[in-house]
Amino acid sequence: MTDVIMQAYREVERAMEQYNKVLQDHVAFLRSSESVDATKLERMTHGAKAMRDSSMIYLSYAKFIAYGMPDSEEIIQDDIQE
Repeated sequence: MTDVIMQAYREVERAMEQYNKVLQDHVAFLRSSESVDATKLERMTHGAKAMRDSSMIYLSYAKFIAYGMPDSEEIIQDDIQE
């Protein structure tokens, strides 16, 4: 792993976390709105969940690559817990 690759990964990770937070905040806003369209709320709720799940999959693989695609994922787990 290089510092540049790991830094880029961390930036992507932070951006995805921020994006997912904004989506969740928007869903919460829609839920509290009196004039919310039920269909739009349902679609945004499912979309936000799908985005969160997809980004977790994406980030998992991106982290694996950032760590140089080690032979064992345990190496990544050990490093994260420190």
